[in-house]
Amino acid sequence: MLRYFILALTLLITPLTAREPLIIGISGGTGCGKTTLAQRIFELFPNDAAMICQDSYYKELTHLSVDERAHTNFDHPDSLDFDLLHKHLQTLKAGKSIEVPIYNYCTHSREQQSESIHPQSIIIVEGILLFAVPEIRDLFDMKIFLDTDDDIRLLRRIERDMRERGRDFKSIRDQYIKTVKPMHDTFVEPSKRFADVIIPSERRNETGLKMIASKLKEELSVSN
Repeated sequence: MLRYFILALTLLITPLTAREPLIIGISGGTGCGKTTLAQRIFELFPNDAAMICQDSYYKELTHLSVDERAHTNFDHPDSLDFDLLHKHLQTLKAGKSIEVPIYNYCTHSREQQSESIHPQSIIIVEGILLFAVPEIRDLFDMKIFLDTDDDIRLLRRIERDMRERGRDFKSIRDQYIKTVKPMHDTFVEPSKRFADVIIPSERRNETGLKMIASKLKEELSVSN
């Protein structure tokens, strides 16, 4: 665990060499707290940050039947339009706005509407597979991995999917066993080695947040 914080401390004393904007990647397994951490960083920099969720880039599946969509492996990198995400991040780096898709988890398709994201000094991106795809991973100026216990993550996923996505316990359980856990072991967990900062448990989130915020404030003050 000590080596995780050595990584974090190293980040704080090592200047970032990236161009503006700073693109921050937050990854970790399902239910690890990525969205919560991303939102908290965003709230610390309300006038300087924009936030993007990897899940918005699930591929359009309207060419499939409803049953076929439901049985898609949504935890494999191939289920996501990483080419579009890559293009969007490059566009934001160039100082131009993007239109992020809005994904409907009930119908497994994209809505007709989209969300406008404008370039900011800090772009926060969160998602389970961000560090597993080299072309995406290489765009991040800071890579944060949340290493939360498996049982906590599973309980959070069950609660979220039942409350927010209208799913029953059996479908959540079957998906977890069939795709979520195997894909985590194949893609997500190995991608941890690419992180600049690893927050090893939920108890450390406050400490990690303070360190990350301090570094970002430093970088903003330098760029301004």
